[in-house]
Amino acid sequence: MNLPELKVTVFSDYICPFCYVGHHRLMRLRDQYDLKINWRFLEIHPERSAEGEPVASLEYPSEQWNQMMQNLEAVARQEGITMAEHNFTTNSRDALLLSEAAKEQGREKFYTLHEKLFAAFFVDGKNIGDRTILRELAAESTIDEQAVELAWQDNKYQQRINANYHEARHHEIQAVPSFIFGDRKLTGVVPEERMRSAAGELVSSD
Repeated sequence: MNLPELKVTVFSDYICPFCYVGHHRLMRLRDQYDLKINWRFLEIHPERSAEGEPVASLEYPSEQWNQMMQNLEAVARQEGITMAEHNFTTNSRDALLLSEAAKEQGREKFYTLHEKLFAAFFVDGKNIGDRTILRELAAESTIDEQAVELAWQDNKYQQRINANYHEARHHEIQAVPSFIFGDRKLTGVVPEERMRSAAGELVSSD
């Protein structure tokens, strides 16, 4: 049985915990659809250092941060995701460039790396701003070393990230994760049911 094709654009960053949750929820739609996802990566904290910094450096008001973490813990439990304490942040630029380069290595290698980047940061507590860590994750994803180095040397990958910002502005994206189903935009911690509703509307309109 052929599943109906579903095209979705996702704006995301690997250091955004709610993007990790959203990724899990979206991928479950594969039980009904042949998912074709256009991952548009955005660097949400370009001012952070690749060495990693305490989350306190993000300067969220304590009450807002505590509420965010409570929400994160709740949705992580719902998804069955065991997450490490979210106590540091980092610069995601090199991870995003690597992921863009991985797209050229084929769907399987891209998604292997994609999963590993999220899990390394949020489950294993690794600093995915560190190129040594990124090289290890790329090797585990069978991405060749030349492609890894080109990710950080060839300006075309940075141009793709820049293009993602322009596309985000076009869609009036204010936060990640954001999911574009045709003309419908869903942002934030989107329940799976809302994703399925948007998907059903899009497919039925085609």
